[in-house]
Amino acid sequence: MGRWLLAALALAVALCVVSGDGSLPACNYPPMLWCSSWKIAVACQVEKQCPNLYRRLSAASPVSVSLYYESLCPACRGFLVTQLFPTWVMLYDIMNVTLVPYGNTQEKNVSGQWKFECQHGAAECLGNMVETCLMYHLKDVEQYFPVIACMESGTAVSDNLEPCLQVFASTAQLAEIKACVTGDLGNKLMHRNAQLTDALVPPHNYVPWIVVNGKHTDALQARAQSALFRMVCEMYTGEKPDACKDGGAESQLL
Repeated sequence: MGRWLLAALALAVALCVVSGDGSLPACNYPPMLWCSSWKIAVACQVEKQCPNLYRRLSAASPVSVSLYYESLCPACRGFLVTQLFPTWVMLYDIMNVTLVPYGNTQEKNVSGQWKFECQHGAAECLGNMVETCLMYHLKDVEQYFPVIACMESGTAVSDNLEPCLQVFASTAQLAEIKACVTGDLGNKLMHRNAQLTDALVPPHNYVPWIVVNGKHTDALQARAQSALFRMVCEMYTGEKPDACKDGGAESQLL
């Protein structure tokens, strides 16, 4: 696991305090995420142990960040692991994240089945498919994003699936994910990623391709890749969360 991912998870752990009797609440989220959002804190019954969280009843919309990427693209992996995931961990309540693994992949319909040719070879096509099927089966970003960040922080992305699931989503059905990867479902889901990528305006011409609040410009891209945390804090129009007010929080990403 990469040191940046460890730093982000350590920050999430630091925000949480185990209940006084030492017992752990029953929930489907790993302990390091219990205090990463109000939703998870409620699900794990640790609201009182997460004093830095409070429900934000603001009408302001979350800042939306969409990442169009490839599973083995070095720049994509660097942004996901060192910027996007740590920022999401700290600013979950004011931020929406969408992941679309496809990038510069090319597809061709062969006898009714989509065949994919990836920029970094067959291993990347497999990684894209694994992460796509993982998102489909786990549904919620708070379930699948830690797993994907874990996978992307290691050496062999696809080989990291099982150990990362054991740590971050132990109730997930590995057999279902593998069946998706090798079957018609995964093929259709990857074609959908192709359609989403091809529909980008302006059209993407490199990866990672970052869309913020539905817009992509070179300036937005450059700022997101260099200082996403600060960018999200500044773009959010509601009451700023404590993490945005604490200059020390951003130093975790530097």
